[in-house]
Formats: sequence, C-alpha cells, structure tokens
Amino acid sequence: MISLLIVDDHPVVRDGLRGMFGADPRFEVVGEAGDGAEAVAAGDRLRPDVILMDLRMPGTDGVTAIRELAERGVPSRVLVLTTYDTDSHVLPAIEAGATGYLLKDAPREELVRAVEAAARGQAVLSPTVATRLVGQVRKPAPAPLSQRELEVLELIAGGSTNREAAKRLFISETTVKTHLLHVYAKLGVNDRAAAVAAAFSRGYLVPRD
Repeated sequence: MISLLIVDDHPVVRDGLRGMFGADPRFEVVGEAGDGAEAVAAGDRLRPDVILMDLRMPGTDGVTAIRELAERGVPSRVLVLTTYDTDSHVLPAIEAGATGYLLKDAPREELVRAVEAAARGQAVLSPTVATRLVGQVRKPAPAPLSQRELEVLELIAGGSTNREAAKRLFISETTVKTHLLHVYAKLGVNDRAAAVAAAFSRGYLVPRD
C-alpha cells in the first residue's frame, strides 16, 4: 500500500483526490495540507511514500516546500500536480527535487500510474512538461553580458534612471535602452527589476557592503 500526503490550497481539490485514492485499496491517504508550510511539517512528521504537491499556494509555495523537504532529508517522493506548465514553474520544481510533474487535467488512470511510479522512485512527466524540458536542454547557452552591458546594469541596480546612466557613461539614453534590451534577452527577463535580480543570482553583480 502506498501512503499519500495531499497538498493543495483548494479544499475541493483535496476532497476529490482523497476520495479517488481513498477508494483504491492500493493507496492510503495519511494526511492533507493547505499550503507549503503545512506540507513541510506534515511530510516531516508522516514520511509518506508520495506527496502530491500543488505549486501556487498562499504563504509558502510548492517549490519552496519541495526544497525544504529535501533539506530536512524527508525521503518522500514529491509528485507535482498543478495547472501550470510554464518554464518558470516546471524547471524550479524539478531542480528543487520533484520526482515528477503532472497537470491537473491528467486522466485518472495516468495519475494513478504516476503515483505508483513515483513511489518506486521513477521520474514521471506529463508529455507537455517533457517537451519543455527537452527544449531547454537543446537551447544554446545564453551569451555572456558585455562589459558595457554590465556597466549599465550596475548603474541601474544602484538606482540610476536611463538618463542618469547615459550621463555617467557618456552615451545616449537610446543606447542605454538598447543595452538593457540586450540584457533582458540574455537573462531571459522582461523588466529592470527582474534583470537586476537575475544578475545578482547568477553572479554578474555582487552585493556591496
């Protein structure tokens, strides 16, 4: 019998999953959680074979919960069950330690097989998620930031406007905007704040005392 912990912030979803797996003699639902923090506490206490984990929840999200469970050494396999299949959801969940990733529109039989496979330690991915991961692997490595792009980004990170950055670097404001567009493309972001955050996380920028 495979023990299950169901994690989702919607009670109706939890009830549906509990009813589905509870009626199957191959499974035992040992607990539920409504957010990531509850999931970590319950997972650490119950040590189920598989944790069905939603991603977008109030408070502690699913990816953070997956990471914390791994850090605590909880041996449970985490199978993500969500409605989101974008790169910004799939990759962080897999990197955090999820064994599998399924979408909530998966047929009942597919979900059952996925839980059984996850309990055996096998990776489980929905077809769309698998396609996305393959696409990521095939993507060429992003080009490094140029020296001028780094200079512009450092000034932006320090609070400078485009005009102020242009004045400091003795270039036009249009040129600053062009450099920022190149930075966005290389870092895979869409705005200044995200570019600065990505630059710090990837080591292009270093926090100063």
